[in-house]
Amino acid sequence: MRYWSVNDEDIIELVKRRYNVTVTSDQIARARGFEYRISWKKAIETARAVKFLTIKQAEEYMERVKKLEAPIPIKEFTKKQAHHNVPWVGWPVAKWPVKVADAFLEVLKNLENNASYRGLNVDNTVIVHASASKGMKIRNYMPRAFGRATPWFQDTVNIELVGVELPADLVPKKFSWARVLKAI
Repeated sequence: MRYWSVNDEDIIELVKRRYNVTVTSDQIARARGFEYRISWKKAIETARAVKFLTIKQAEEYMERVKKLEAPIPIKEFTKKQAHHNVPWVGWPVAKWPVKVADAFLEVLKNLENNASYRGLNVDNTVIVHASASKGMKIRNYMPRAFGRATPWFQDTVNIELVGVELPADLVPKKFSWARVLKAI
C-alpha cells in the first residue's frame, strides 16, 4: 500500500500541464489527516472546492463555512438534495458542512506548517491536489428483539492535501467575499 495517492512526479506533471511551470520536489509540501468521523461525500465536495486555492484562501473559506456564511457547491452527490440561491452559476445545490470544514482546517494548518518548515512562501503555495478517501470502517451493532442485531457501521475519511509554491504572477487572486454575499 502506498502512503501517498500521488507521487512527486505526478505533482510536477500536473503543475506543468495546468500552470506551464516546472517545479522541483523541494517546492512541494504535503499534509494528510487520518480517520476523521465525517461524511465521505461532503469531504469529496469540500476537497473539490479548496483545490487550486492558496492555503490562506482555503483557510478563510473553511472558516466562513464553519460560520455558515459561505456554502460548499455540491456537484456530484445531488440526488434528493435541496436547491439554494447560490453565488455561482450552474450548480444550485449547496451545503454548509461544519464538521468537514473543521477537519479540513486541521489538515490545512498542518499543510501550512509543513510548507513553512520546508522554506516555502506560504502566501504563494497553491493546493494542487486535494482528495478525500474512505478510511477504516468502525463496526458496531445495535441489539434488536429476539436475539437479532442490526449492523450500525461508521465510515471514516482520510484527507490528503498537496501544495506547491508557484511564482507570484500565477497565484490565484484574492477572492471577493463581499460580491459572493451580495449574490446570496
